[in-house]
Amino acid sequence: MLSRFSPKLGIDLGTTNVLVYVPGQGIVLNEPSVVAVSNNSEVLAVGAEAKRMVGRTPESIRAYRPMKDGVIADYRVTEAMLRYFLQKAMGRFSIFKPDVMVSVPAGVTSTEKRAVVEAAMKAGAKNAYVVKEPILAAIGAGVPIYEPQGHMIVDIGGGTIDVAVISLGGIVAANSVKCAGNRIDAAIIDYIKKTRNLAIGEKTAEEVKIEIGSALPLEEELSMEIKGIDVLTGLPRTTEVRTNEIVKAIGKELREMVKAIKDVFQETPPELAADIIDDGIIMTGGTSQLRNFPELVKRRTGVKAQLANQALFCVVKGTGVALEHLSTYKKAVIAKR
Repeated sequence: MLSRFSPKLGIDLGTTNVLVYVPGQGIVLNEPSVVAVSNNSEVLAVGAEAKRMVGRTPESIRAYRPMKDGVIADYRVTEAMLRYFLQKAMGRFSIFKPDVMVSVPAGVTSTEKRAVVEAAMKAGAKNAYVVKEPILAAIGAGVPIYEPQGHMIVDIGGGTIDVAVISLGGIVAANSVKCAGNRIDAAIIDYIKKTRNLAIGEKTAEEVKIEIGSALPLEEELSMEIKGIDVLTGLPRTTEVRTNEIVKAIGKELREMVKAIKDVFQETPPELAADIIDDGIIMTGGTSQLRNFPELVKRRTGVKAQLANQALFCVVKGTGVALEHLSTYKKAVIAKR
């Protein structure tokens, strides 16, 4: 257990999920970053409970994500969400305020960073640190970031794809593009509306992506039945979709993500690029788990790519390691106030 005096928490504050890590205990919380708010701005539900309400609320309730593209879009609601997760992770009765480390996308502005720090402090943190996601993902994936050697990390979540080349504990070249899991979901919704005249919700689109989605066409396709509303008749209807249709539907988004990786290669010094050719690209984050995504990256860049172990948890595990060894990772950590 932690010393009761200064509990520490690492938070992966994602567009789609929030994960909380307690050193010594591991991941204590993994919930959707969704908040349900009533018309008079009262927070009704947070996390998994709120996600069940998405697309199912009456007019008086709104269930939505206060984070957009990896940054805070709705400050007050994000603060309420953070407070809920902090309390849940700490237990209601913890007298001591925790030191909190929060992940932010590589491309955030200083104003956006300040917003994250302020939200964490107001939600009940004693100190708040922010660290860029690719650095945390690298630490969590077990990459020795302080060696004079180039490592490329591609962290793909719900809101952003963060690509960074890390050497000697710092980011040498980086790129953050607002095209990731949520954009893939939106492309699937569009495609099914255009080809089937069927309107489906975000949740169904996400299920399609996970169940049968792929970055490359499959010889043996998977298929799945989906339910939605017929755009022409306004009545419920069921239809079947197959993997290779989905590959076509999300092609544009995948090209944009691969371009984000290529752009970073163009800024990478030759010596570090040589290291990356030897070691390969490390892919982390939930969306990098899309079938055949590493293979697509390899075909488009010519550099082998591999999925990190427990890709979804790399960033939050990185916060845990960095908190336990704050002195070692001082350089990578952006100060608190």
